[in-house]
Amino acid sequence: MRIRENVYSDMNIAISNLQNVDNSTDTYLDNVPIANNILDDTGTSTDLNSSSENQYDKYLGILEIPRIGLKRGFYSLDSRYNQIQYNVTLVNGSTMPDVVHGNLILMAHSGDAYISYFAYLYRLNLNDYAYVTYRGVRYQYQLVNVYNVLKNGRVKISRNYDRTTLTLITCTKDNDTLQTVYIFELVS
Repeated sequence: MRIRENVYSDMNIAISNLQNVDNSTDTYLDNVPIANNILDDTGTSTDLNSSSENQYDKYLGILEIPRIGLKRGFYSLDSRYNQIQYNVTLVNGSTMPDVVHGNLILMAHSGDAYISYFAYLYRLNLNDYAYVTYRGVRYQYQLVNVYNVLKNGRVKISRNYDRTTLTLITCTKDNDTLQTVYIFELVS
């Protein structure tokens, strides 16, 4: 099953017609990584499970982390495939890499299931690179911070708001009570 999923992903990456989304940055995430809703800066909750029926077959962007052999596309917010049980999930409130001082927030499962796309994030070291391809442009990010938070349904994203960032969230390896947040800053 994993081989078929990887082949499908590679084919989608090859033919991907990248699209643009313009949203505001969130500071707090609720119910992560299950992704039921997000609490924005005004305290308003947004239900991520209520997506429109307008589905896309092409990826919005592609996340690559060469050190761990990860190359996986992610879908737009209104795609039915932008769900953690299917894919790397784009979090509502994320901004795309072309937004200055924005924050692209992605989450995925870790573990040993075929949908555990972030299973090897724990192998990353500070200063490792991640790449996001969006609208035909490849953006390079460098890992600057890794921290754990309690798995209590809320994640605070601690980042430098003067930098454009990529935030990855997943469950902590071998720990049922923590989740790990990886903060990358845009290099080029």
